[in-house]
Amino acid sequence: MARHSMVGAVVAGGLLGGALDLGFALVFAGTQGVAPGRVLQTIASGLLGQAAYAGGDAVMWLGAACHFALSLAWAALFCAAAWRWRALARRPWLVGPLFGVLVFLGMRLVVLPLSAYPRPVAFPPLSSTLDLLSHMFLFGLPIAWSAARALRIRARH
Repeated sequence: MARHSMVGAVVAGGLLGGALDLGFALVFAGTQGVAPGRVLQTIASGLLGQAAYAGGDAVMWLGAACHFALSLAWAALFCAAAWRWRALARRPWLVGPLFGVLVFLGMRLVVLPLSAYPRPVAFPPLSSTLDLLSHMFLFGLPIAWSAARALRIRARH
């Protein structure tokens, strides 16, 4: 039962955090005149490089799949850490945003540079600040809450 609840926490936290973060990215990009398809192509460019921008619907679906695969991977990492170090799940309202900072920096400083992403990684003030806040509160927090809930369920059994 306990293992099942942590798998559920990974799936629930990863999908919810991923959806909220992607939703934010699509809305923010829209305010800048960038179409949703372009956002998804940009995500897919981590695998395909510049060629992603010449792709159509399949590349957009690939971008969405990549986004959610990464979301689930980050959620699995957090849940595994919370399983090992239970203190991480005791204060999800604090640890979740801190995890979001880690994810933001990990994506910008490790994942993107190691991928085929065709642009230099930059930190424009407005978009970086909003992206950081999104990772903290729309991504990290749902994952931490999901892990905390799963561990509370486990403690009751």
